[in-house]
Amino acid sequence: MDLIDAHKITQTRPEPRPGTLYIVGTPIGNLGDLSPRAKSLLNKVSLIACEDTRRSGQLLKIIESKVPLISYHKHNLKSRISEILEILDKNGSIALISDAGLPGINDPGEELVRSARLNNHEVICIPGPCAATTALVISGLPSERFCFEGFLPKKQSIRKERLKEISEERRTIVIYESPHKIQKLLEDLSILCGKERPIQIARELTKRYEESIGETIEQAIEYFNKNKPKGEFTIVLGGNNKKKEKITESEALSKLNKLIKQGEKSNFAARKVAEETGYTKKWLYSKLHKKLDK
Repeated sequence: MDLIDAHKITQTRPEPRPGTLYIVGTPIGNLGDLSPRAKSLLNKVSLIACEDTRRSGQLLKIIESKVPLISYHKHNLKSRISEILEILDKNGSIALISDAGLPGINDPGEELVRSARLNNHEVICIPGPCAATTALVISGLPSERFCFEGFLPKKQSIRKERLKEISEERRTIVIYESPHKIQKLLEDLSILCGKERPIQIARELTKRYEESIGETIEQAIEYFNKNKPKGEFTIVLGGNNKKKEKITESEALSKLNKLIKQGEKSNFAARKVAEETGYTKKWLYSKLHKKLDK
């Protein structure tokens, strides 16, 4: 398709298709990022499902949409899905939007899409902004291969395990974090990844006071020691590019014993040596305890 054909399609703005679910991207900050296609669709569908009717109502007021709204969030998605499917079955057209960004990325959406497809309804995405990809492309970190973590789990045991996986990940990682947890997250990443691991933290994306904070975990910690965290943060963390040391078993155990003599806890020392050498933490820990039992 050439540019002239694409321009014609944009100008015609076809009517929504009956029985179709539209996934519509909305601005993450700057209202100018709402596409003409999204604006047109949000004025023509039968119904709009959104996270917060008050917040989305403000957006619809700006674009002069009179389409009715219903709430669709993690607390009511089971009951709402059946209602939405019933409307689609009657050839209604529905747009799903989130508070900001592209629905289904770190908010309810995939369950509705799956249900719509299982019931033979067409699902069409109207692309729009996404904080994860926006932060990634301005970070300067490798973007040809990356993974998305979203917000980390609240349960400490699961969070700890997830952070360990992140520290070992070789691809670039994108994480979301709130202002009251950002400093604790950076402290944890500093311990697991090292202070020099590359990082870029984006805040207020597309807004007036947008900024990027980096270039290393250590520099980011220093920044927040001087500046109170404000706004939602999108963290882009460089992958683990450290090569494992090729050393013998006795050398690995020697490194382990040295760390313990320096005051490190045996569990932390075993994990650190495992990360550096490639020997498993379980094996190192077992060897350590055999020695202690003698």
